[in-house]
Amino acid sequence: MTITFITGANKGLGLETARRLAALGHTVVLGARDPERGRAAAASLGSPHVRFVPIDVTDDASVRAAAADVEAHEGHVDVLVNNAGVIGTAADPAELTGADVHDVLDVNVAGTVRTTTAFLPLLRRSDDPVIVNVSSGMGSLEHTHDPSRPESHVVAPLYTASKAALTMLTTQYAKAFPDVRVNAADPGYTATDLNGHSGPQTVTEGTDAVVALATEGPGHGSGRFVDRHGETTWG
Repeated sequence: MTITFITGANKGLGLETARRLAALGHTVVLGARDPERGRAAAASLGSPHVRFVPIDVTDDASVRAAAADVEAHEGHVDVLVNNAGVIGTAADPAELTGADVHDVLDVNVAGTVRTTTAFLPLLRRSDDPVIVNVSSGMGSLEHTHDPSRPESHVVAPLYTASKAALTMLTTQYAKAFPDVRVNAADPGYTATDLNGHSGPQTVTEGTDAVVALATEGPGHGSGRFVDRHGETTWG
C-alpha cells in the first residue's frame, strides 16, 4: 500500500488530497500544525487508512518529530506532498516589511525545504519515491503577464514570489535527487480560504494535478510543472 504524507492537510486542498488518495487505497498521514483541527480533519474522512501527525513546517523540531513518528509507525514514505502554504499580509505593497516577507517564505519555501530534508531518508526506502510540491501559476512570469489568465489580475507580491521560488526549488531538487521523482503541481484558481473562496474551481478540481502526480507510477519525468490539464511551461 502506498504511504503518503501531506502537510497542511486539515482543510482545503490538503484535506481533499487526503480524501482522494485514501479513496484510491493510499495510507495517508495527514499533517497539520493545529492538533485539534488535524485530528478532526482525519476523523472527518472516516477512513481507517488515515491518521493525523502534528507538524509545523516552520519549526525544525516539529518537522523532525513528524518524520520520526512516521518512521516508527509506517517505516517509510512513498509520496510526500508539500502542500502547506500561506498567502501573507493583505497590506499595501508599498508598506511591506522584511518580516512580512519572512513569514511567507518561511512556510511556502523554507517549510518545503525542512520537510523534504527530514523525510528524504524515508522516501529513499520506497521503490518509487515521489515528491509533489504544491506551487501555483501565480509564480509564473508567463501566466502573470497574460491578460487572458486570472493570475495576471492579482497583486500579491509575497505569495507570487514564494511560488516562483518553490517552482525553481522543484527543478533543483529534481536535478539533485535523480532517485526521487520531484514535480510541482499548479492547482489553478480554486475556491479556498486563501482567496476567500473566490476561485471558480472546486477543491476536487484543484487537486487533480496533485493526485495525478501522486498516482502516476514509475517511468514518468521529474522536474515538471503540471496543472489539471497536463504538463505546462514554467515560464
